[in-house]
Amino acid sequence: MKTAKKEKDHNQEPTKSELEILQVLWRFGPSTARFVNDHLNKEKREVIYMSTLKLMQIMVEKGFLTKDESQMRHIYRAAVEEGKTKGFLLDKVVDNLFNGSAGNLMMQLLGNKKLSPQDMEEFKELIKKIDQQD
Repeated sequence: MKTAKKEKDHNQEPTKSELEILQVLWRFGPSTARFVNDHLNKEKREVIYMSTLKLMQIMVEKGFLTKDESQMRHIYRAAVEEGKTKGFLLDKVVDNLFNGSAGNLMMQLLGNKKLSPQDMEEFKELIKKIDQQD
């Protein structure tokens, strides 16, 4: 299996297009570039296969993906964890847009979206768990 040529910089942020590719791989697991491209065309927007392939090759170089070349069809895997990547990106949003206040982020989210009764119950349960930890 071919691994990334350089160690991933933990402060490196995936671009929007790279994040779309990562989301496909996180959701479906190791996949070919063709599968990822087909999914992006179906779910996101029209993308040329060669553009997807080239971007995935760049992502291997950056350390976001690994590529298994042991078979005729190359299989790509996410080399970064979904939770850590999303946590990193969310921390940047909180720091940059909400002056580091997770509370302000939550108030913005709750004010902008209509919550379903199920979402509201989940938030209430989460708040109860947080209160019990303190």
